Amino acid sequence: MLTVGRIAAQAGLTPKAVRLYEAGGLIDPPERTAAGYRTYTEETVPVLGFIRQAQALGLSLKEIKDILDLQRSGEQPCGFVTDLLDRHLADIDRRIADLEALRSTLRHARAQADQAVDRGEGAVVCRIIESAVG
Repeated sequence: MLTVGRIAAQAGLTPKAVRLYEAGGLIDPPERTAAGYRTYTEETVPVLGFIRQAQALGLSLKEIKDILDLQRSGEQPCGFVTDLLDRHLADIDRRIADLEALRSTLRHARAQADQAVDRGEGAVVCRIIESAVG
C-alpha cells in the first residue's frame, strides 16, 4: 500500500493533484488507515500516469474522466479520444486564425500610426490605439 505522497512521487505528481483526481472521480477512492491516511495500490500508478499524459495533450479533467469511465465500463474509448482530439485540433486552428487576424490588425494599426506621425497628425492620447478603433 502506498501513501498519497509516495504514489504522487511515483507518478510525477503532487499529493494535492492526487487528492484532486480522487475528489473528481478520476481515480477510485483509496482505502483509509485507522488514522485516516489514504493508502493506494500499485494499480493506481498507471492510471495517474495516464491522467498526466492526457493533460499534456490538452485534455480537461472532465474529458479524462469521461475516457476513464468508458474504459471502466468495458468499452474501448479510442473512438471517443479521436473525436476529442479532432475537436481540440479544430479549436487550435480557430485560435491560430484569430491570432493571425489580430497580428494583421496590429501591424495595420502600427503602420497607420507611423503614417500619422509622418503627416504631423496629433492624437488625444495615442494615435496607435485611436486609429485602430476607427
